[in-house]
Amino acid sequence: MNVPPRTSAPAAASRMEKPFARRLGRRLGAAAALLPVGLFALVMGLGGRARAARRALRARPQAGAGRVLAHAVLTVLLGVLALIPVAVLTLLIARGPFYGFVDNGPYDDSWGGPSEAGAWLAHFGVSVPLAVVALGLLYGLAALHRRMTAPLRGERRPVWVLPTGLLSCLAGGLFLVAFVRQLN
Repeated sequence: MNVPPRTSAPAAASRMEKPFARRLGRRLGAAAALLPVGLFALVMGLGGRARAARRALRARPQAGAGRVLAHAVLTVLLGVLALIPVAVLTLLIARGPFYGFVDNGPYDDSWGGPSEAGAWLAHFGVSVPLAVVALGLLYGLAALHRRMTAPLRGERRPVWVLPTGLLSCLAGGLFLVAFVRQLN
């Protein structure tokens, strides 16, 4: 009888982490690329190049041109929504771990001030959990897009996906309007 050799717990744990890290990286990259992919598929679909649009959305060759165009529009909407967490991540990186390079001081009115080290530490401490939330949102948007485009691959789309995607876009739009209004 062939019995697989026993592996130590650290070796098994490192194998478990690699697929998740790879999956996380792929999903985050896919979420960040939703807008350009959706725009490309939309332009190709409208230009009569349905094959290129299908390939961009990873649709099977039997997917109809109208369905591909509709999913390209949905991909563009989710891509615009994905810009919000990408912008938040960019801001958090600039104002978190690199705060001392971005703001030259004085730090009297800064979080953690009046010293530069205290301000830097306070901004870093705030940026880390918010960055985790933004990464989680991007991960969720990629998963939502995958489920939303399931019919293009011949799979069934859960009933909750389309309303969730549209409500997410609406919530993102309201967030953006509120954020811009508070800047004035």
